Amino acid sequence: MSLFTTTYDVIVVGGGHAGSEAAAASANLGAKTLLITMSLQNIAQMSCNPAMGGIAKGQIVREIDALGGYSGIVTDKTAIQFKMLNKSKGPAMWSPRAQSDRMRFAEEWRVMLEHTDNLDMYQEMVTGLIIEDNEIKGVITALGIEIKAKTVIITAGTFLNGLIHIGEKTFGGGRAGESAARGITEDLVKVGFEAGRMKTGTPPRVDARSLDYSKMIPQPGDENPEKFSYLPTSKKLETQKDCYMTYTSNEVHDLLRSGFDRSPMFNGRIQSTGPRYCPSIEDKIDRFASKDRHQIFVEPEGWNTIEMYVNGFSTSLPEDVQDKALRKVAGFENVKVLRYGYAIEYDYFPPTQLNHTLETKLVSNLFFAGQINGTTGYEEAAAQGLMAGINAALKIQDKEPFILQRNEAYIGVLIDDLITKGTEEPYRMFTSRAEYRTLLRQDNADLRLTKKAYDLGLASQERMDLVVDKEIKTQMFVDFLKETSVRPEEINPILEEKNTSVIPQSMKMFKILARPQLDFNDFKRLEKVAAFIEEHKLTHDIIEQTEVHVKYSGYIAKEKNNADKLNRLENIKIRDDFDFTKVKSLSHEAREKLMKIRPKTISQASRISGVSPSDISVLLVYMGR
Repeated sequence: MSLFTTTYDVIVVGGGHAGSEAAAASANLGAKTLLITMSLQNIAQMSCNPAMGGIAKGQIVREIDALGGYSGIVTDKTAIQFKMLNKSKGPAMWSPRAQSDRMRFAEEWRVMLEHTDNLDMYQEMVTGLIIEDNEIKGVITALGIEIKAKTVIITAGTFLNGLIHIGEKTFGGGRAGESAARGITEDLVKVGFEAGRMKTGTPPRVDARSLDYSKMIPQPGDENPEKFSYLPTSKKLETQKDCYMTYTSNEVHDLLRSGFDRSPMFNGRIQSTGPRYCPSIEDKIDRFASKDRHQIFVEPEGWNTIEMYVNGFSTSLPEDVQDKALRKVAGFENVKVLRYGYAIEYDYFPPTQLNHTLETKLVSNLFFAGQINGTTGYEEAAAQGLMAGINAALKIQDKEPFILQRNEAYIGVLIDDLITKGTEEPYRMFTSRAEYRTLLRQDNADLRLTKKAYDLGLASQERMDLVVDKEIKTQMFVDFLKETSVRPEEINPILEEKNTSVIPQSMKMFKILARPQLDFNDFKRLEKVAAFIEEHKLTHDIIEQTEVHVKYSGYIAKEKNNADKLNRLENIKIRDDFDFTKVKSLSHEAREKLMKIRPKTISQASRISGVSPSDISVLLVYMGR
């Protein structure tokens, strides 16, 4: 099959986290897919920290897995440490995070893609787009090859006109050691797209052998680590590597300040906006001048490498300043730097120019995913790539688009926020962004999403069977707890131990387990509970799901009720050609925003900044509702 004569169903431009998930999804849905990347050696490269998951991000990785994506599987296969964050809080806040082996992560991604049917790969830079009558027709490479396609997904990461800053030095690049991509932005602007600039940064990498860990605080993984993927072929870690924590000091801060006059952030060379929630070290000491120290996490980059990632020390200060300041951090007195930190500026396209499918409004069959949409983070990028890949494949197959609502997935929240509200700074996901986070837990992503992916043809029969088994056994266990009583002499010793009221007579287990002082480890000590678990071979996932149901069923029911009420507005569609300017009772700002974003439903319109509840009432009356 020749590039010169083939018309692909889907071309994915860029082989990062978004591009890899996009290519896998479209190919697995039967679309003939071509992944074009500037370096086949750097597929799904972890350009920044060697970790997946974290607060809200871990939920996204689990959702990707539940939908049949690869990120969870790759993470489990290449993890060196696993932690469930926020375990002291309620289950809506529990967030899985894995430290990864950077080199093995990229290798495993490539292996999985190479074993994916319908997927071709090609190494070259895309420098132009073939657009005719506002429809994408293919791409043009640096060698001048025109490759035709029915749909194109751009997942260019930080490479679009990327500019790297280290102190007073500036040079083009999409990542250290790799060139920037030129031509795509210019072609998109020509046809009417609005473009902007954003900034991100990365910290120094250092030699593990040059650090003094006795001056740091070990950060081990969980004693009983879990994993991301719901598939049994994905295994939990049996051994783990420690991370370490140390701190900056006022002396470190003073040394860093001495380089501010040569910092691109402070001398005006960097004009673009960086991530608010992952600021550089110079930004932290400038914005939080009263703090006399900041945490630094020292993270191994893999099982068999000396390279360590200095998390919390992202910087674009000159190399000599980075070197001097690092040496004053506890444990870093004799540090050897392997590579210095830097900042990078790159082009992005405000995501209000997209539909919920991630297809652009201006050019049909053209999709954007990842940092091109103004997001930051591997997980956010991978989620967008998955959804763009699914919808590109469905588009060429003349099938209904696949859109997740805000009450169905963090992925739905992410995409809706982007296209409805836009973003002027790198967007990252938090649990606080999800109004239905009690429904969107990391433990139930498979129950929420796998059936949808199975119906699409993306999730396997094995995944669907596992979900059905989990549903049946969870309900069976809940019913057992509701129907089975426990005698005072069996449970009271446990209740006394946990400083909660003893029972005077037999009581149903369900009611007792609902007490906040108790957890399932206490109940497993009861002979009849242990016997039930053994007899029905209940896994950790089923036990956890049952406990969440017992303790939080009231909260979950209330949140479902709230979601159902708001979904009624989601069902009130707005015609594509609806002219908001004719609705004179709308405020001027509302008319302007509604015309720009062109919401598909009343619910989406209600979430647009500048559209008030009274504007929504006006729209409902105008539409005869």
